[in-house]
Amino acid sequence: MSVRTRLMIVTILGLAITMSVWGWVQVRALDKIITEQQIKKLSNVAETIITYYQNFHTRQGLSVLDKTLKEQIQSDVQLARIDIYSVINDDSDYVAGANRVQYNWPETLVESVAEELKPRHNKLDIEGGPAIGLLASDIMPGKNKKNRVVVGVIAYSQSSTEILNRAKHLLVYSSAGLLFFILLILYLSYGWIIRRPLRRIVGAIDEFQAGQYNRRINLKRTDEWKLLANHFNSMADKIEKVLAQYQELNLSLEKKIQDATHNVVQLQKEVNQLQQLTALGYLTANLAHELGTPLHSIAGMARLLLERGEWPPDAGRKLELIVLQTQRLDAVIQNVRRATRLPEPHFETLSINELLNETLPLIEPLILKPDIRFSVNVNDNIPYLYVDRYRFQIAILNLIENAVEAISKNGEISISVSVLPDGSFITISVKDTGSGIPAELIEKVREPFFSTHNDERMRGLGLAIVNGIATKVHGGRLEIKSSPGTGTEIILYFPVVGSV
Repeated sequence: MSVRTRLMIVTILGLAITMSVWGWVQVRALDKIITEQQIKKLSNVAETIITYYQNFHTRQGLSVLDKTLKEQIQSDVQLARIDIYSVINDDSDYVAGANRVQYNWPETLVESVAEELKPRHNKLDIEGGPAIGLLASDIMPGKNKKNRVVVGVIAYSQSSTEILNRAKHLLVYSSAGLLFFILLILYLSYGWIIRRPLRRIVGAIDEFQAGQYNRRINLKRTDEWKLLANHFNSMADKIEKVLAQYQELNLSLEKKIQDATHNVVQLQKEVNQLQQLTALGYLTANLAHELGTPLHSIAGMARLLLERGEWPPDAGRKLELIVLQTQRLDAVIQNVRRATRLPEPHFETLSINELLNETLPLIEPLILKPDIRFSVNVNDNIPYLYVDRYRFQIAILNLIENAVEAISKNGEISISVSVLPDGSFITISVKDTGSGIPAELIEKVREPFFSTHNDERMRGLGLAIVNGIATKVHGGRLEIKSSPGTGTEIILYFPVVGSV
């Protein structure tokens, strides 16, 4: 539906409602004026009859009074009925009257008018057509104030009804003509007021959308269309500036993305190196323990044998050689341990969001299976952590890698962060829907070099490294919840430093 059609419909409805209300008000006002004039006329007739009756000598007889009332009715064709009542001590009696139609005034109404001495009128529907009735009263001359006269006058109102009907028809015809004339003016002026400026504005907008960003609208008007054109021109100027800034921002963002990618790659290398160094440290420590114990035993036994002093020279030199070689091997082992020793932890007060923002980009290369869904849920108001960010990342990456290996297909991995109810620890949960761990192996998986996999790659250090990071480095703990077929949940507990 076009704007012109809507405008015509709204105009028709608005004018129709306005004219209907206005016509109704005019008819009501005209009806009120005519009614007031008729009531005034009836009041004059009633006052005349009351005055006549108050001065009427009863010795003349009621026939004279009836004759006078009939003459009054015959002299005015609008009068339909005149009645005179005498009310003494709240008792009403009919005195005289003249009529063209039959009508009985309610006795209670007559007595009420006599009591209040106030005229009352109402519209009646009698034989011969609509009419207006009026009751008026006054006190009769004399000492008895309870002696009152009530006069009822009824007059036809057919002429007023005809006047109102003609007025209604005139209002309808004049309103229809005025409505048609207004609609004709609107229809003819639509093209000049709306269509032409609208076409220019729409055309300019289309050209602007097509890439002509220097397009502007110039309207020689002073109305709302000019205001709209000015707003469009202002918007176009701002868009041109924004586009120029956008191009500059694109170049800047490309450089920032390159820098960020380089930083992520460097961070990945550092984390991988630290992870390899951690694994090598565990391996070296285990080898030092496994080799150092028998070497110390061999060296000790060789010294004991040398202390006896009963050996041939050749045997003594060989025992001394054994002691020297064990010392050399022990020195080699200690040198290897020192070379593979991890750097001292560098603790920082960091938010969990900052840690995850640095860690999550490193997780993406680990989740190579397309059917694995990954989600992160961090509760509100998580306190800050006092952690070594690189060891924290190593722990999370190891848990994610284990979770990926545990899922064969169509699995889900989720990271959840929350705070214990007592506020002492922040919990970081890594949960998967993989194969799970049997109950008898849950404690063993924490040990170095223990693995449920049978391939020849170096395995069994992941959870051991994570456990060491959580417990020894950060003073927290590691909890494992798992059962075969339902998946595994590893929960890391880190002590709380302070509130956000």
